[in-house]
Amino acid sequence: MVVLYGIIGLAVFSFILVKLYFAAVGLEKLVVYPEQRTPFEVEEQTEESILLSTKIPFVNEGKQCATIMDAFVRPLLPYEQYDGIDARGKAECEGCPREDDYFEAVLVYKKGDKLDRLNILMKVRLTARKGMKLKEALEHMVDLPLELIWMEVGRTPWRYRKIRVVLPASEIAALAGVVPAKY
Repeated sequence: MVVLYGIIGLAVFSFILVKLYFAAVGLEKLVVYPEQRTPFEVEEQTEESILLSTKIPFVNEGKQCATIMDAFVRPLLPYEQYDGIDARGKAECEGCPREDDYFEAVLVYKKGDKLDRLNILMKVRLTARKGMKLKEALEHMVDLPLELIWMEVGRTPWRYRKIRVVLPASEIAALAGVVPAKY
């Protein structure tokens, strides 16, 4: 019985010791500022599709490095809501474009380091469907919610987080040079 109490005591002591260690050295604290995002802009436009993007700032306000392991953009435009446009999202680190839609892991250094912040680009490609041209399809476009989902890790276990940005139909129309249909 004494051995069992000794093992339990050692486990509790170890747990407290680890907690004290993390309190002393600190943890990562990745903060996202969607309200400080840049306005959406047109990266590319053809008669069939348009590619729009915005920059979302990420800042590590913690005492340890954080790693963004993966990130992707999920457009929330089901065909039941509007079937004239196919929306496809993509996330990439600013300055690190990739053609394969892969998000390469990136370190966000601790607070005070000059690399304690970065921008992630939220991109969405809108492609006309059902034989329509892009401008015709965008005349009836609806507001487009976009989720940026990322996996982060540091001294704490990995976790997924997300934010939602809504791209209004009126903004999409203005960027594409379209006059929205009146209802």
